[in-house]
Amino acid sequence: MKKLMVLILMLEVFPGVSQQVEPLIFREKIYDFGPLEEEKGLADHEFVFTNNSGRPVRILSVDASCGCTTPGWTQGPIAQGKTGFVKASFNPRGRPGYFNKTLTVLTDWDPNRIILQIKGEVIVGKELIFSDFPVKKGNIHFKTQSFNFGKAFINKDPIQKEFPLMNAGSAPIRFTGLEKPEYITVAHPSVLGPGERGVIKITFDARQKNQFGFASDNILFTTDDPGQEVKSMSVYASLEEYYPSPVGEAVFTVPVLLVREPTIDLGRFRSSANIDRSVTIKNSGKRDLLVKALQGNCTCISASIDSKTIHGGDSTLVRISFKPQNRGGTQQKSITVYSNDPRNPVQRINVQAFIEE
Repeated sequence: MKKLMVLILMLEVFPGVSQQVEPLIFREKIYDFGPLEEEKGLADHEFVFTNNSGRPVRILSVDASCGCTTPGWTQGPIAQGKTGFVKASFNPRGRPGYFNKTLTVLTDWDPNRIILQIKGEVIVGKELIFSDFPVKKGNIHFKTQSFNFGKAFINKDPIQKEFPLMNAGSAPIRFTGLEKPEYITVAHPSVLGPGERGVIKITFDARQKNQFGFASDNILFTTDDPGQEVKSMSVYASLEEYYPSPVGEAVFTVPVLLVREPTIDLGRFRSSANIDRSVTIKNSGKRDLLVKALQGNCTCISASIDSKTIHGGDSTLVRISFKPQNRGGTQQKSITVYSNDPRNPVQRINVQAFIEE
């Protein structure tokens, strides 16, 4: 019992007995350079630290694990609460591939060393070129997994974007066929030589698509690339109408969509149930509010509306139907409301429920 009391007193009087104080607090002890281009030469990083020891501390030495890393550090004592640094300069020349190097830091606080680490990958020649085109479709490489247009407006002119590609093979590749939706036009190279880069120009006509919400389609390129002649790429866009911001007196007369319950909780149901719920929306503006579309974010949820035209000050009901369709657990779905409210034409009604098995 006496020994136990002595130990407790020691822990209270000398807290260092119970835990090791870390004298230098580093923001990080491992730094990943990621891809490094050999041609660009030295890559530097500073490991910044704060002196947490209670007295000034001096760095005595920093040793690198190989000659490819040159260390540097704050000279002189670092006062309590002040910051210092350990600098690592890595030379990538002649060192292709992954690297993982350490720096061993010795201070005058105690003989325990602090280990810092740098890592990354040195890329050269073709590897450097290929790193810009990570998506592989046979010997044709693309920069992205899909052709994403972001937001597109069904009441504005078509938009065009360019998507780079390259031939990573050792033989020319010819484009021999194309399948695409009618609302998309595509211009592509007829032939790409070995190592040659090119662009695919895609024009997206949202007016011709003429729908609200998320749009997804595919473009199929037929080539003479042996082993993967057909290249399939997805095309994505979010379609809505464009409205200029109201100015002057128009600010007080435009329609204003107000969803009374932007989030509704349907509660707990079995997966065999069909759940219906109504939500009130109001036009708190003066001019007529036109509800252009209601779109669920999955086949399990749909909505209808009592009246698509809502006069100023009036309200109507959006009737929501949720069919779990063998789903289980917590479900979070939404209905997107598209209207002619110029300041907020796209609003969502979030729906959540818990489906019991």
